[in-house]
Amino acid sequence: MLTTNPYDDDKLREECGVFGVSATEGAAALVALGLHALQHRGQEAAGITTFDGANFHTHRAMGHVAGNFDRDDVIRALPGTVACGHVRYSTTGETALRNVQPLYAELSTGGFAIAHNGNISNAMRLRRELVRRGSIFQSTSDTETIIHLVATSNYRTLLDRFIDALKQIEGAYSLIVMTPEGMIACRDPLGIRPLVMGKLGDAVIFASETVALDVVGATFVRAIEPGELVIVQGAEIRSIRPFAPMAARPCIFEWVYFSRPDSIVGDHSIYSVRKAIGAQLAIESPVEADLVIPVPDSGTPAAIGYAQQSGIPFELGIIRSHYVGRTFISPGDKVRHLGVKLKHNANRALIKGKRVILVDDSIVRGTTSLKIVEMMREAGAAEVHMRIASPPTRHSCFYGVDTPEREKLLAAKLDLGGMTGFIHADSLNFISIDGLYKALGEAKRADVRPKYCDACFTGDYPTTLTDHDEGAEVDQFAMLAERVI
Repeated sequence: MLTTNPYDDDKLREECGVFGVSATEGAAALVALGLHALQHRGQEAAGITTFDGANFHTHRAMGHVAGNFDRDDVIRALPGTVACGHVRYSTTGETALRNVQPLYAELSTGGFAIAHNGNISNAMRLRRELVRRGSIFQSTSDTETIIHLVATSNYRTLLDRFIDALKQIEGAYSLIVMTPEGMIACRDPLGIRPLVMGKLGDAVIFASETVALDVVGATFVRAIEPGELVIVQGAEIRSIRPFAPMAARPCIFEWVYFSRPDSIVGDHSIYSVRKAIGAQLAIESPVEADLVIPVPDSGTPAAIGYAQQSGIPFELGIIRSHYVGRTFISPGDKVRHLGVKLKHNANRALIKGKRVILVDDSIVRGTTSLKIVEMMREAGAAEVHMRIASPPTRHSCFYGVDTPEREKLLAAKLDLGGMTGFIHADSLNFISIDGLYKALGEAKRADVRPKYCDACFTGDYPTTLTDHDEGAEVDQFAMLAERVI
């Protein structure tokens, strides 16, 4: 079973994906289809929880949706007209079945299931306080903190308890919650992580991306607004906004890489924005060459835009295998090095003697970029120039994206010349931060209150980072509950 990113190990790993449906027969099967469409957002594990009016039912598994939720016996064991599901990458907590979502607990008000896309940046502090007060954690996921905050709240109704919990957490979250009373979907006050609502007949659907609505045949209604809670109870749908209004800061990397190209975020087609990013990159960083070649698959729309703007022919100079998951573990460095060719192979007859421009969405550690450039040279390329459809990634993300520690980010260690030398390219350039905003329809990035969260590029974090500022390491979430004396 594949449990790692099958596309590229040297990428910012997508956060997670959530999908929920209320008031439809065969809810579990519909959620499974929705999760298939969101598989790119998390490939370590998947889970579905349903409610049949009396009892909750859950199936969680390591690996992909396919192979775990494509069997009749699994779907039959998940009865009910209300269901939510989750595909996961571990941004906090280890990769283990106990951390696979949706998480479920029996509270005084009844069953409570939660699926979370994002990251709680004060979860360590909250966890320590909860443990001191007697809470017993069953997972090492930051999401479980929300359950304990709800369980220990002094408010009377479940909705008030949930709001009380949300007001104690910081960071990013898009949540789908199931209770015996109905379903709740919400986003953090800054709207860092995405969440949309759709309709399929009488059924209400929530999903991380519009593509999941398309796949199940649902109609897009609208995005859940930052700081909004949408409550579905039977045929009733209502919205409340318990937070003070704030200027939204959605994650800009959704447009660069995370979302599927056939999704729509806000008023923007992801595919169109990525082409616009490529065109802006060509304006900012032209170079004489014979071919524009995308690094599959995430670099393809930007490469098309670059080629159209520059007038240089677009060609598939790298062919990606669609049947390779994790690179085979091999004892020798030589064989291990060849693993990249299982995923990508140069179109040698096309490349030989040509000056090529490689277009990719980002550079993280730089190891894959180095291998791709070397592959081009081995195939006989006369020159290899690299163009990146995002600014240099110099800072870690604390909002649900699995980024390496800052000291492992190539752009945090080296300047442009150093990075160019590291990947052995003839030239290397990134789109500017203002150019990225321009591709999204803005004149430039505002110095005060920019429209998007771009902290991975700028270091401008839109929230406080309590755990980070207090020196809590991410892997400390796997610690045992500290002893209370």
